[in-house]
Amino acid sequence: MSPLCALTSRRSFLGHAGLAALGLAAAPACAETIIKLPLPGGPQSRPITTDFPQKGAMILQRSRPPLLETPFEVFDKGIFTPNDQFFVRWHWADVPTEIDVQKYRLAVRGNVNQVLSLPLQDILGMPRMEIAAVNQCSGNSRGLFAPPVAGAQWANGAMGNARWTGVRLKDVLDRAGVKAGAVAVRFSGLDDALIEGAPKLMKSLDIDHARDGEVMIAYQMSGEQLPLLNGFPLRLIVPGWYSTYWVKMLSDIEVLSAPDDNYWMKTAYRIPDTPHASVTPGQTGYKTVPINRMAPRSFVTNLKDGDKVSPGATVPVRGIAFGGDRGVKTVDVSIDGAANWSATELGSDAGPYSFRQWRAQIMAPTSGDFSLMARCTNTADVSQPPDPNWNPGGFMRNVVEKVRLTVA
Repeated sequence: MSPLCALTSRRSFLGHAGLAALGLAAAPACAETIIKLPLPGGPQSRPITTDFPQKGAMILQRSRPPLLETPFEVFDKGIFTPNDQFFVRWHWADVPTEIDVQKYRLAVRGNVNQVLSLPLQDILGMPRMEIAAVNQCSGNSRGLFAPPVAGAQWANGAMGNARWTGVRLKDVLDRAGVKAGAVAVRFSGLDDALIEGAPKLMKSLDIDHARDGEVMIAYQMSGEQLPLLNGFPLRLIVPGWYSTYWVKMLSDIEVLSAPDDNYWMKTAYRIPDTPHASVTPGQTGYKTVPINRMAPRSFVTNLKDGDKVSPGATVPVRGIAFGGDRGVKTVDVSIDGAANWSATELGSDAGPYSFRQWRAQIMAPTSGDFSLMARCTNTADVSQPPDPNWNPGGFMRNVVEKVRLTVA
């Protein structure tokens, strides 16, 4: 099935966005090939599928609701992840398979002066903004946790970077008029649970964060309309924060006059209130807080575990990094177990929330195996720790990553 047409104007958006029956429910997710992921707790085998609409080759984690992981080699192609290979994560299986843009409305209600029901025409007519930002699942790399934890067993591909175009959330809230006493803003989308009584996915931000001018409502992703599976027609963008807050198919904005105690804030997606959100397996009695800001990460993208290099050879190394909730300051590499670190050359800077490429050259030892380590430090001087964190939710993996190479 053909992807939706690129957004070039309000007329083209409204003319092409209402394509019906994209076939999500019918997608058989047949495997074309099998990939092995480096998951210590197993199972490691996953199918590669091309059977989801508007998506190319993706690692299939689950078909209903769709959980699709980006093959890691994609990240070596540049800092912006192609829309058709951008990861997908839904919580509930009742995901709309078509959107009628003529009938679609974005509600703004709650502690406001004027309740709004905004058609897409109104959103598209507001002042535009654009920001490059990494969208990363809270559980990205969960399959690498040791000991293993329950949940989607992602490798490192539940993340992506895009140029998001849309409108400031602040401008939408100002249009409704936020009343005194507002403390938070809650968001929900068109997806829903199939099980009666299951909690609808809703996430909230403190009022000052929601109005900071960076949180936005996007209708475009790297120059194209949002793919349906990535949140068409509108999704919330919360730069520097994990994607649990990036509500897809956004349909409802509610300004709250009391802290949000819904299930998805009070119970789900909570992390230990400790350094690196880390506790000891089996530990109890610790305070938790809702997951929030991302931590810095860096990855080698042109080499993988088990690759062979020639004795004493000069080896070119490429990778990507992001600073979490800040920009990338430096990326350093080590081949001697972190005894010595060497600075890499950073690529162009697309903004503080974007991927940033880096390059280096290393000299391989004359024999044996060795580990290539990459470490990002952000502009707040926060670096990846040498040891991996652990928590029972499998959230916020943060560690100096290693690629194990063989001299042969």
